[in-house]
Amino acid sequence: MKIAFLTPEYPHPKTGNSGGIGTSIKNLAIGLLEQDVSVRVLVYGQKEDATFDDNGIFVQQIKNVKLKGLSWFLTRKKLEKIINQLFLDKEIDLVEAPDWTGISSFIKPKSCPLIIRLNGSDTYFCNLDNRPVKWINKFHEKRALQNADRLLSVSQFTADKTNVIFGLNKEFTIIPNSIEADLFQTNNENPQKEKTILYFGSLIRKKGLLELPLIFNKVIENNPNAKLILIGKDVPDIISGNSSTWQMMQELFSEKAKMNVNYLGSVPYSEIKRKIEEATMCVFPSFAEALPVSWLEAMAMQKSIVASDIGWANEMIIDGESGFLVSPKNHELFASRIVQLLDDSSLGSEMGRNARNRVKEFFDTDKVAKDNIEFYKSLIFKS
Repeated sequence: MKIAFLTPEYPHPKTGNSGGIGTSIKNLAIGLLEQDVSVRVLVYGQKEDATFDDNGIFVQQIKNVKLKGLSWFLTRKKLEKIINQLFLDKEIDLVEAPDWTGISSFIKPKSCPLIIRLNGSDTYFCNLDNRPVKWINKFHEKRALQNADRLLSVSQFTADKTNVIFGLNKEFTIIPNSIEADLFQTNNENPQKEKTILYFGSLIRKKGLLELPLIFNKVIENNPNAKLILIGKDVPDIISGNSSTWQMMQELFSEKAKMNVNYLGSVPYSEIKRKIEEATMCVFPSFAEALPVSWLEAMAMQKSIVASDIGWANEMIIDGESGFLVSPKNHELFASRIVQLLDDSSLGSEMGRNARNRVKEFFDTDKVAKDNIEFYKSLIFKS
């Protein structure tokens, strides 16, 4: 079986910056390779047309076509031609595209099956973030969903929400994102010297970063020695127009809380595991996700978590068992759950163990890869 992933991002120095879509594709690709499935990643929006091997994953870089007013259409036609040729040459059996900005809206492979996996479209995230979406993005995203041969979603919440906001009634197969749990292990024999709360991810409004200072202010009132560590790229705020979310956050911290905050900026992905291990617990007060890999990483590292209680979260964490789920707007309760875990190390350890067990049972790459293979087979070998 030969699977191709069409994507705007992939986590490798040659392909540039990558977010959740790229990470989830690479995690799945690794699992597919272990099941003897051939994987090709088609990365568009690149500086040049080139190819390279990434530990068995064949990466094909594709440069967009530049022509004023027609770039979007000509790039899609270039991608369509590449997919058709690869299928004709028996290099691929199927191509999978993301829902983000609807790249496959005008791609109609002659015979190659094309599926879309929901990791959250621009329309989806704008809806959750209560802000307007560009009409052109919504147009392409809806058209892509309507034209796909089959549809996947990383969470039931994202599938249901997508049907509602686009006015569709599509059937989605639910297969979550995954991580290789064995690569995320922690050494619990090293006692934490400080009580540290870690957030890692982009510093952006939709991930609750403008709520986090108000939450941490209340944590400090109850636990003045607590430390907040922030890791991630500082993103401009699309609503206010401010060029720095971090700057906006600093204005929201109390003077006492601000002294206990350490923003490390972006760190190499290879260092993230060490930062998670050093933390006492993790927080994710997000308003807009599909099924975040960062949560899975923290869970696999046996960290106690306080996270948003919106939709997708209930498919990942059992509230009170493998973490606490709280509305990001409920600063008082969110803070009290953090304090509870900081003060009760045995509770934190128990939740961390439960979280890791849940990842191994439902979100481990080996299991998820097998689920994907069965789905691909049902489309490739259908009678």
